Amino acid sequence: MPSDPPFIPLCVPHLAGNEWVYIKECLDTGWVSSVGSYVTRFEQEFAAAVGTRFAVACSNGTTALHTALMAAGVKPGDRVLVPALTFIASANAVSHAGAVPIFLDVDEETWQLNPCSVERFLTDECEMVGGQTVERATGQRVAAIMPVHILGISCDMAPISAMAERHGLKVVEDATESLGATWQGRLVGSIGDCGVFSFNGNKLITTGGGGMVCTNHEALAKQAKHLTTTAKIEPVEFIHDEVGYNYRLVNVLAAMGVAQLEQLPAFLAKKAEIADWYAELLADLPIEPMPEPGYGTGAKWLYTIRMRGRHWRPVCTFLESAGIQTRPLWQCLHRSPAYSHLAPRDCPVADQLQRECLSLPCSVGLTRADAARVAAQLGAALKQVE
Repeated sequence: MPSDPPFIPLCVPHLAGNEWVYIKECLDTGWVSSVGSYVTRFEQEFAAAVGTRFAVACSNGTTALHTALMAAGVKPGDRVLVPALTFIASANAVSHAGAVPIFLDVDEETWQLNPCSVERFLTDECEMVGGQTVERATGQRVAAIMPVHILGISCDMAPISAMAERHGLKVVEDATESLGATWQGRLVGSIGDCGVFSFNGNKLITTGGGGMVCTNHEALAKQAKHLTTTAKIEPVEFIHDEVGYNYRLVNVLAAMGVAQLEQLPAFLAKKAEIADWYAELLADLPIEPMPEPGYGTGAKWLYTIRMRGRHWRPVCTFLESAGIQTRPLWQCLHRSPAYSHLAPRDCPVADQLQRECLSLPCSVGLTRADAARVAAQLGAALKQVE
């Protein structure tokens, strides 16, 4: 009796470098907690890899986002502009800082935060008061823009940065999904006031769980480090000068991060190769490939297709029955029950993309035969659900 074909996961870690060697060193020496040489090494090497002067390691991407917002000066009651199409952690970090996310629509062509949506909000719903941009309806300060580079694709940072400068807003880049992507030759996460990365198990490089705040501003980096280490100013008597957080990344996970970072160029090359496979294998199917905006290069984190006019659910169910894991985009944040207390906003492009997009398997260990099987089953699914 023939056996079922092997399961093809969506995106799983690839551990093929010095992970065992570096982690074993931590275990052998006992340096497994939040103090150890690998934390510093990971921070320094990661900063160099993304082109910033400083990096501060955190326990996960959400804590890194929370830290970045606070270090950038976001205060309780402030407004932060966030795309409606992103994982909820982007908005949650704003809430953790005591601020309020303003959900704006995304661009039809790039799937990223639409600069026109930002411009309309700042022009139509805000005014300058005492040198600050405030939301006219509430009188609350608009403090920051959070461009989220989703799926390995960069936002168009030129208009976003220009509007931020004109309105006195900080730019906190959520680059948690897009390590290695570029905008006009610059790596994402190095363009705004600070950038944030995630090392969750499905990210391009992983520490199991971890995050990083990157910046070129020394004061912001020092404040981020201060906040993530419980705001301690005197280590013997444990004196703390403000309410801080225990958001530190532990040494044993930083060791894994160092090993993963060594493989980053190879991982990015393999992701690009997988994208090329799919471009060839899916060319005759009624789908649209993920965008590649002319202003940058994508990291191809999750290879995502758009099935214009079709809902993702029946296709996802068909592929699941064939042993192939896929994933839709996240519920749009303006429709999340967690944020139903906010004033309703229309984000039609985000809604449409959420209905029509599906991410396909693209682990670094994916083979061409795997990709061909995915493509064949996707074709069968699209025929069945016509």
